[in-house]
Amino acid sequence: MTAETVLHNARIVLADEIVEGSLVLRDGFIAGIEAGTSRTGEDMGGDYIIPGLVELHTDHLEGHYAPRPKVRWNPIAAVLAHDAQVATAGITTVLDALRVGMDEDADLTSADIRKLADAIEDSVKQDRLRADHFIHLRCEVSAPDCLRAFANFDGDERVKLASLMDHAPGQRQFVDLETYAYYYQRKLKLTDRDFKLFCEKRMAESARNSAPNRAVISAACQERGIVLASHDDATSGHVDEAIEQGVRVAEFPTTEEAARASKEAGMGVLMGAPNVMRGASHSGNVSARTLASDGLLDILSSDYIPFSLIQSAFFLGDVVEGISLPQAVAMVSKNPADAVGLTDRGVIEQGRRADLVRVRVDDHVPVVRTVWRQGSRVA
Repeated sequence: MTAETVLHNARIVLADEIVEGSLVLRDGFIAGIEAGTSRTGEDMGGDYIIPGLVELHTDHLEGHYAPRPKVRWNPIAAVLAHDAQVATAGITTVLDALRVGMDEDADLTSADIRKLADAIEDSVKQDRLRADHFIHLRCEVSAPDCLRAFANFDGDERVKLASLMDHAPGQRQFVDLETYAYYYQRKLKLTDRDFKLFCEKRMAESARNSAPNRAVISAACQERGIVLASHDDATSGHVDEAIEQGVRVAEFPTTEEAARASKEAGMGVLMGAPNVMRGASHSGNVSARTLASDGLLDILSSDYIPFSLIQSAFFLGDVVEGISLPQAVAMVSKNPADAVGLTDRGVIEQGRRADLVRVRVDDHVPVVRTVWRQGSRVA
């Protein structure tokens, strides 16, 4: 039996325009888009209908599993809590970022990470989830156990993306050692002497492990068809290295130089939605608003605040000159979906998945009113 839903009296955000009219959903897909008021159905009251959001990098799940130091929650319960929050923020496809490679600041173990991955897989199979979940492996290439942890995901078809990270002092995000000290010495509560020893150890591990681990992981990802991302590139030299490794997404470049070089190399440039909303990076790096204004921003990620994804799209479409709402919405839907090969979603057009969000803007804040995944209401 054919299941059909008609959403009428909506402002439908298409790839390059906004149409006032009706949207026809049939058997989980978009069957038609009609301008005007001829259709009847579920009245959207003039609200926006946008594509379901696609999130490539959120480590929000780990916080539900380990909400306090030494506390471990039931992994399935953690996945369900995370899923509920992302879905009600309008995210219908999420790549849950799980860390492989642990160092002194990591509260979780590789066994914890595998438990979370298994909980995701089990929850998908048991149809417990509102959003469509995949995995993004955040590979800390300077860590001694990085390759062992990466091997825990051999054959895991839910892995769609892997990023190459090095958070050692003097590297990428932390070229400025004062910034590194402000972040890590305070976090780990180290004396000056202990912090100096900590830095020396981390730098030695980076020198020893980073290059070989990058090579092994990039080769494995190419063989398995996993999209590769760089992370915190700061210089054109970093981008040259990323090109050699087959990187297709530039995550959180820390300078305009790196963002521009990545864009010119054909990579999708990804920045944090919280950076957009705050007007600055929390660690003092380049502003995502600046990159957006300069045409150097392709993809947004909620990073650590799920709701920031939809918030940043409507903010950019309203505030940044030269960026329309359809263009801003593409940064949180079509562009991230295309970047990881999920070309059946991310845009409202006939034949695409009916992953949709009904949004009303109230005092410049987007209010998520309804969320559909494959035509079924999930929030």
